Amino acid sequence: MKQLMEIAGRQLAYLDEGQGPVLLFGHSYLWDSAMWAPQIEALKGQYRCIVPDLWGHGDSDPVPAGACTLATLARDHLALLDALGVEEFVLVGLSIGGMWGVELARMAPARLKGLVLMDTFVGWEPQIPCERYLAMLAAIEQVGSLPAPIIEQVAPLFFAHQPDAALMDGFKASLAAWPADKVASLVAVGRSFVTREDRMEWLEEITMPSLVMTGCEDKARPVLEGYLMAETLACPFKEIPAAGHISTLENPAFVNQALAAFLATL
Repeated sequence: MKQLMEIAGRQLAYLDEGQGPVLLFGHSYLWDSAMWAPQIEALKGQYRCIVPDLWGHGDSDPVPAGACTLATLARDHLALLDALGVEEFVLVGLSIGGMWGVELARMAPARLKGLVLMDTFVGWEPQIPCERYLAMLAAIEQVGSLPAPIIEQVAPLFFAHQPDAALMDGFKASLAAWPADKVASLVAVGRSFVTREDRMEWLEEITMPSLVMTGCEDKARPVLEGYLMAETLACPFKEIPAAGHISTLENPAFVNQALAAFLATL
């Protein structure tokens, strides 16, 4: 059951399930807290899982007034934990969740007990995809919705080469049904990560226990990017078999096992 918390004058939706040490989950762009369902189910017996919806995604309100950056997203997630009275936590961020997650780790390093970065990259967005994504965002902004041709282009980027048909169909349907009043937020949040700063140097200064995982068939964030981050963090790197970008739903058994093993070491 989702709950709401007022942050920066808006309602942020989040799940809060289980008891124990706190895990903060950050979901992928264009998804919501539901992409963590298998992990919450597996971990809530031992951990308290706090799983927000990004602004303009799921049941959260549109983005608050002012600039939307990875730093403001990190700040708002930290504000949620402050409001819930959570001091220490482990952050598990996938895609944009890992990008704002590294900003959060920089803001409040003493509060993080561990960091898991999945299917993400905190260096520059490579130039060709960057230009392509910005063009798509401009087109979405212009028409005020996600046109069918863009959905057909975007959806395959999130899955393995032979995607699960039900996952693919459900994702396309959710994009087609994106609420009109949240399209501007989708664009703002998209631009926040496509035009991000290079934060690879920050990883060199992160000392908390960390883990990097990437789906072996991730088209949006190739394995090499994950490997580079793990090397910079001097932490383990796991390639998730039979998975693309949304590895939490494509290979939940592997992800759950890897997360449980990492959390047990903290």
